[in-house]
Amino acid sequence: MTRGFASAAAAVMLVAVVGWAAAAPPPAAAPPAPEATKPAPAATKPAPAATKVDEQTVHEVASQLRCVVCQNLSVADSPSEMANQMRGIIRERLQAGNTPEQVVAYFVDKYGEWVLLSPRPRGFNLLVWVLPFAATAAGLVAVLLLARRWSRRAASQPVREAIDPATRERIRREMAELEP
Repeated sequence: MTRGFASAAAAVMLVAVVGWAAAAPPPAAAPPAPEATKPAPAATKPAPAATKVDEQTVHEVASQLRCVVCQNLSVADSPSEMANQMRGIIRERLQAGNTPEQVVAYFVDKYGEWVLLSPRPRGFNLLVWVLPFAATAAGLVAVLLLARRWSRRAASQPVREAIDPATRERIRREMAELEP
């Protein structure tokens, strides 16, 4: 029993390490040379004008993010002050011209992928998406195999006559006595 447990634990650890390695971000490249980071004078663009942001967009982005204080509520649903500040940051970034995906990426960069209420289906997080379906399929297969085994066992047993002839004769006589 201990040997089976040890091998199962080793397999789980191997899957965890491989998934963690697959989900790790690629190593950062070397920083560009200082002269390459300076924009050309003609290439500078004026900052985009602040755009009008509707509250529905702010709510949609906030509903994708986990409140770092409450941890079981989205930023959109949390009453905490931190969630209120995060909603303000979302609104400011959207007004600055960022797309909702860029705003979500900002929070992922700041807090890690933990801040997402719904994990991205890649790397180790893929287990969160695949494991429930695999467990359901395995359960259905197990139920079907057990039902098949039980039905075969019932069919393979010979059908015995429920009452022996002596008892049958006694029942017939007693029934005849009851009839007038």
